[in-house]
Amino acid sequence: MLERARELIHFKRFVQTEFYPSFLYTLKWLVLAIFIGLLIGSASAFFLFGLQWATDFREEHLYLIALLPVGGFLIGWVYYRFGESVVKGNNQLLEEFYNPLRTIPLRMAPLVLFGTIATHLFGGSAGREGTAVQMGGAIADQFTKWFKLKPIDRKTVITLGVAAGFASIFGTPLAGAIFALEWLMIGRVRYESILPAFLGAYVADYACADFWHAHHTHYHIPFIPDLSLANVLWIIPAGICFGLAGRLFAKATHIWSELFKQGIQYPPLRPVVGGAIVAILVYLVGTTKYIGLGVPTIMEAFDAELPWYDFLAKIGFTSLTLGAGFKGGEVTPLFYTGATLGNMLSGVIPLPMALLAGMGFVAVFSGATNTPLSCTLMGIELFGADSGVYVGLACVVAYLFSGHSGIYGSQVIGSPKHSSLDHSKGKNLGDLD
Repeated sequence: MLERARELIHFKRFVQTEFYPSFLYTLKWLVLAIFIGLLIGSASAFFLFGLQWATDFREEHLYLIALLPVGGFLIGWVYYRFGESVVKGNNQLLEEFYNPLRTIPLRMAPLVLFGTIATHLFGGSAGREGTAVQMGGAIADQFTKWFKLKPIDRKTVITLGVAAGFASIFGTPLAGAIFALEWLMIGRVRYESILPAFLGAYVADYACADFWHAHHTHYHIPFIPDLSLANVLWIIPAGICFGLAGRLFAKATHIWSELFKQGIQYPPLRPVVGGAIVAILVYLVGTTKYIGLGVPTIMEAFDAELPWYDFLAKIGFTSLTLGAGFKGGEVTPLFYTGATLGNMLSGVIPLPMALLAGMGFVAVFSGATNTPLSCTLMGIELFGADSGVYVGLACVVAYLFSGHSGIYGSQVIGSPKHSSLDHSKGKNLGDLD
């Protein structure tokens, strides 16, 4: 009888101290995730439609590439005039997360949307992840003031927005949720926001793909060999190459950005000069395969031999475009870099071309963003579970060999990549460049 009374007391305590608060927490973030996810998923769908229009229109009217300097001035002037408070982009989201000062201005969303579509319309080389993440973070953060959320909830709502933006733009809700938890601090995953991140990612992906029927590119690896010691060992040199490529991509972008800032004091003129260089280079190489998203080349990398230098050309065009001040993300160009590098490595590494292209697709992204877990999940979502060990090990090795560098200069090193680098703990990547 006494034992039963104790069990009832323990059960009551569990209900009051754990179950009931967890239920209220789940209900609260379910409601917020539905509202925020639907808004961000719809914004991503609109962005994808606009991006497809810009790409098709440019390919049908190639003379627009000659107007890239004009488009660059337009983007630069709009940001100089109206976007000074949001010009840091993804790094601003990171800084607000670490040191909250004020709500992220909502203008970040339309400005980056306009800037990215204009960049693609006139022939710049850029991606789309940065745009989706910035739109997601800016839209989500408005709920902080609308619902008068506490500071700790503000961090969660920004995480939710990043997860929703990433998931809906690529159609990868698992990767989107983990990316939002992983990118905030190198070597750490913020589990206190895991439920809102997953809810927001799935709602936004549903809104974008199922409600608005926005198109996502599908990739396929037709043959994945059985795991053997030899095959696993071959992943390591491939992963090292992918990590070094990610590091090169990040460093090249930072170098171009510093050169333009030091050489041109008036910000709107930077993309004018950068745009002129890109337009001339496109004319000289005689192809548009290195500008825009480059999705056709990415798909070709899975089943046809490509020139060995494609990955270097994409790094050059994209780092120049973004370093000059054009807008867009880095991730799709990183996909391009990785897939074409994997395609090239298939000539020396005895693994199937499509598998190496898929490994590079996510591993270069892992090295440049320091997010090996989300990149592994993205590989599984895109290529199937059978690829898991191959893409997972490639992502981890690339993460290690990219060093303490990355495309997000405001990322803080929470846990160094290995013990001999412990001196870098607590610093952000921008301090190490």
